[in-house]
Amino acid sequence: MSKMIFVNLPVRDLAAATAFYVALGGEVNPQFSDERSTSVMLSDVIGIMLLTHERYSEFTKRPIGDARRESQALIALSVETRDAVDATLAKTTAAGGRADPNPAQDHGFMFSRSVEDPDGNVWEVMWMDMAAFAQTA
Repeated sequence: MSKMIFVNLPVRDLAAATAFYVALGGEVNPQFSDERSTSVMLSDVIGIMLLTHERYSEFTKRPIGDARRESQALIALSVETRDAVDATLAKTTAAGGRADPNPAQDHGFMFSRSVEDPDGNVWEVMWMDMAAFAQTA
């Protein structure tokens, strides 16, 4: 069995967060979604669990931080082409995200931009040409 990753995020507005993550390329999994949470699958092995603050607090006693003020994680998601980086930013911005909270990075063989979700979590959308990268090593 392949290992899977589930990123659990506290969200202020479940509908707005769901729209953002669908625009990021995810598909809602209704089996694990309800009025307090949405399961969004980015692939067969990468899932995002969007949890209302009330629901998230059932899993931890720690206070919920504000991702708009403090950096808590840097999460990167690969896409198939360099153009898909810009296309993904356009979709996520239209769905309530904020484009480029961090500078774009262009290393020739790798290109990335970042987008902030409605709760302030920053995702790096990146493309890498592995053949070109191998030639730089």
